[in-house]
Amino acid sequence: MLKIVVRTENDERHVRMSAEELAELVGRIGGAGDRFLVLQRLPDLPDVFAQVWHEDGGPYEVEHRDGSADRHLAAVAGEPDAVAAALTGWALQREGWDTGLSWSALDLVPAPEAPPLDLGADDRAELERAVRAMLAGGYASRARLAEFAEGYLVTADRRPVSAQQARALADRLWGERVAEEAGWEGETDPERLTRAFTALQAAGITARENFACCRSCGQAEIGAEGAPDARGFVYFHSQCTDSAVTGHGLTLLYGGFDGSAGTTAGIGHEVVAALAEAGLRADWDGDPARPITVTPLDWRRRLSG
Repeated sequence: MLKIVVRTENDERHVRMSAEELAELVGRIGGAGDRFLVLQRLPDLPDVFAQVWHEDGGPYEVEHRDGSADRHLAAVAGEPDAVAAALTGWALQREGWDTGLSWSALDLVPAPEAPPLDLGADDRAELERAVRAMLAGGYASRARLAEFAEGYLVTADRRPVSAQQARALADRLWGERVAEEAGWEGETDPERLTRAFTALQAAGITARENFACCRSCGQAEIGAEGAPDARGFVYFHSQCTDSAVTGHGLTLLYGGFDGSAGTTAGIGHEVVAALAEAGLRADWDGDPARPITVTPLDWRRRLSG
């Protein structure tokens, strides 16, 4: 599988796809509302991406960037196979991946640097603490992180962090987290959790991570998330994620879509079994009125973007 995220003009988001699936996307684009792909490696790094634009009847316009504006290159291709081969090589960081196309540098003006933050020591420390906490959760994109940083210290009469400053801060702290992740080895507990949720989803149980902001919203929205034949659900909301990050375990909310205690208890037992199969320990006494807690839990979720 290619360690990339691919976004399309029609708002699809594909994570960790195969080379064959990427080739299908390249071959598909061209019609109205579905003319481009943007690729980011995992984890996403600032100003590192590849993209392709194609309109039916025209050539494929391919670009890739590796940091600064002077490392933003473009090429034109006539056939989707050549484009798919180049993008696959880029995703794999394969030596010589770019030799199949003729590249030229685009004449781009470098973006101005963000001015330094004009914050007191306490405000700066509090802002960085909050951004790092969101980073540790592992679900935020760089864009979401910057949006959060821009609004965190806002009051009725004060907006001390500009959008440009927020992006610079988010990118710096994101880079630090990516460097930290480089030292992680093997499967992490959040990856085990994802493996358990994937198995539950395949078994007809709607399983969602970091879903909604709170229990009330989650309970109101989970029914619309699953397939029509889903038997039940399991999820945790963002406040549960925050608890897991701080070492207090992860609370899972679950139930049957028929509303019966028997179905809910059955779903609970399936959730506990899937967690055990993935190597996680669940604290639950079988009471369908009680949530399931995953503990102990070492919350190290790798960033995606």
